[in-house]
Amino acid sequence: MTKKEKKTKKVKAKEVEKYSAANLEEGLKKVQELSAAKKRKFVESVDIAVNLGIDSKQTDQTVKGSVLLPNGSGKKVKVIVFAANEDQRKTALDAGAILVGLEDLVAKIEEGFLDFDVCVATPDVMQKISKVAKKLGPRGLMPSPKNGTVTTDVKKAVTEAIKGKANFKNDKAGTVHCQIGKVDFEINALLENAKVIIKAIKEAKPEGTKGKFVKDFYLSATMGPSVQVAVDSL
Repeated sequence: MTKKEKKTKKVKAKEVEKYSAANLEEGLKKVQELSAAKKRKFVESVDIAVNLGIDSKQTDQTVKGSVLLPNGSGKKVKVIVFAANEDQRKTALDAGAILVGLEDLVAKIEEGFLDFDVCVATPDVMQKISKVAKKLGPRGLMPSPKNGTVTTDVKKAVTEAIKGKANFKNDKAGTVHCQIGKVDFEINALLENAKVIIKAIKEAKPEGTKGKFVKDFYLSATMGPSVQVAVDSL
């Protein structure tokens, strides 16, 4: 084996290096440790990936919901609001929404505007915004009554989103991804956020699910490797 081949082999071995933890706290500490070692020029997010024992092709086995993180997500959240009522528009702006509107906002999204994190809508305008569902849906931005983004109480929806309301939904592989904070959070803050999300995911378990529901659980920083946490400890 040449020097170049040996070097390549070492690099590949390093790339696939795996980490595991006996419980959540240990896993979170490992994520912080790995992030600190890389000395990033920005504060990384801490994310979870939960592999679920569901058949994601079945519409009755979708796992989705929302929960207010007790310690926030550490992310500056941009919220837009679809509303026809002028009072509701003003309330949304006062609560911190970056944009409000209806036909004009729909047109803006059709033209490619997607620089926001949460989309709220009042129930009476849902039919009018259905034309941008194909743009919002795949990105998890389509308003939904289940996660509280289709509501007449726009003040509450906007305020909670900005504070750190986390929405979750499984992808085609049956995995839920969600941000639970930043690596510079205190361990207890990350732990509280993680437990709230895990509880919400478990409570969203579809009735038709058979076998083990939470199959695998991973923690990671934005650009860091995954740390697998023992499922039995959750």
